[in-house]
Amino acid sequence: MSRAGQQPDPHGAGEDESSAAAFAALLEDSAEELYESAPCGYLSTLMDGTIARINTTLLHWLGLEREAVVGRMRFADLLTVGGRLYHETHFAPLLRMQGEIGGVALEIRQAGGARMPVLVSSAVKHGATGEPLLIRTTVFNARDRRAYEKELLRARRTAEEARRQAEADRVRLQEALAALQQSLLPDTLPPIPGMQTAAHYRTASPDRLGGDFYDVFPIDGTRHAFFLGDVCGKGPQAAAVTSLTRYTLRAAALHDADPVRALSTLNRVLHERYSSGDPRYCTAIFGILEPDAATGQVAVRLASGGHPPALVLRAGGATDFLPTPGGLLVGILPAAPFASATTVLAPGDTLLLYTDGLTEARTGQERTALYGDESLLTFASGQAGKPPHAVIEALTGLLDDFGDGLDDDTALLALGVPAADPTTEKPT
Repeated sequence: MSRAGQQPDPHGAGEDESSAAAFAALLEDSAEELYESAPCGYLSTLMDGTIARINTTLLHWLGLEREAVVGRMRFADLLTVGGRLYHETHFAPLLRMQGEIGGVALEIRQAGGARMPVLVSSAVKHGATGEPLLIRTTVFNARDRRAYEKELLRARRTAEEARRQAEADRVRLQEALAALQQSLLPDTLPPIPGMQTAAHYRTASPDRLGGDFYDVFPIDGTRHAFFLGDVCGKGPQAAAVTSLTRYTLRAAALHDADPVRALSTLNRVLHERYSSGDPRYCTAIFGILEPDAATGQVAVRLASGGHPPALVLRAGGATDFLPTPGGLLVGILPAAPFASATTVLAPGDTLLLYTDGLTEARTGQERTALYGDESLLTFASGQAGKPPHAVIEALTGLLDDFGDGLDDDTALLALGVPAADPTTEKPT
C-alpha cells in the first residue's frame, strides 16, 4: 500500500517482475539435466564396482559411449594402472569400512590413452534396513589444480636451488675471507730465546674482514719487536690499511727500533696516504723486548697510540694495567703524540695485549652491559703466574662465553718469561 499522496512506481514494479521471471527460468532445469550436464562427473556403481549410471560430463571426459560403459565396466576400469592398484588396496577398503571417502587424487584413462588428473569422492547408499545398495561417486577435473601444484613444486625447487647456491656462495666467500684474513696475520710466532709467546684471533663474523692485527719479529741478534692494533672499519678497505700498517711497522723497526719513532713513522704514512680522501686510522701498541741472559729477565719498552693499556700479570699474583695515557690515534693528525712506558718481566711474568673487542663485548641477560676494563683485570688476576699459552686459552674460553655478545673482532697476544724451575735453582 502506498502512502497518501504518493503513486506506486511502475518502473520499479516492472524490474521486480523481470527478475522474478529470470529466476523462474533458471528453476525450469530438470534434475536430469542438472545431473547430466553438471560441471563434474557423476556415476553410480553396484557394490562390486559395476557402473550402473554415469553422466554425460564424465563420458565426455573419458571419450566413451554410454553403451560401452554402463553394465560393462567397473569404476576401477576407468583408472590408470596405478590408480587401479591404489583403488583396490586403499580406496575400496576404506570406503567399505567408513562408508564414505573424499578428495582422493587419482587419474582416469581417456579413450585416446591420455591421462586426466581427478579428485574422487564416494559414498555408500544404504537401504532401509541398513544393507549397502550402491556407491555414488563424484569426479572433479583436477587438471588446473595439478598444473598449479606442478608450478608450485617448480617454484619450490627453484627457491631451494637458489638457497643452496646462495649457501654455497656464502661458504666460498667465508673461505676466501678467512684466507685473506689469515694472510694479514703471522702464520706462527717466531721463537724468542728465554721467552714464551701465544696469540689468538677471533672474528666476530665470518662474513666480513676485520681490522685487528698483531705480529712478533726479530730486529737483531738479541731483540724482538712486537705490535698489536685495531684499524677503524671493516671490509676490504680496513684490510688494506692493516696490510700497510704491518709492513710499515716492520720496516720502521728495522730502521729505528724506538717505539715512539716507529709509531710516528706509521702515523706519517697513514696520514699522507688517506688524509686527502677517506680518512683511515688505527690504534696500536708497539714494543721492544730485550732479554737479559744473566738475570733471566726481559726489559720491555713500548709506545701506545690510542690503544687500550697492556696488562702485566706477575708471577706472585699481582696484576695491573701498564698505563700509557695521552697517546693519540695513529694517522688522524700530521704529527701526533704517543705515550711510552717501560717494565721488566721477571720469570713467571706475562705481558698481555688485546684489542677492544674483548672489553666491549656485551654481557648480561639482556646483552646491554659492556664487559669493561675492571672485569678484565679481575679475570686476568686469576691467570697470574700461568704461562702465555694458558692465559690465551683462558681468554679464548671467555670469548666463547660471550656468544652473540661479541660484536667486534678480538686479537690477543701474550708474551711471558718462563717461571724458574725450582729443581735447577742453586741453594742459598
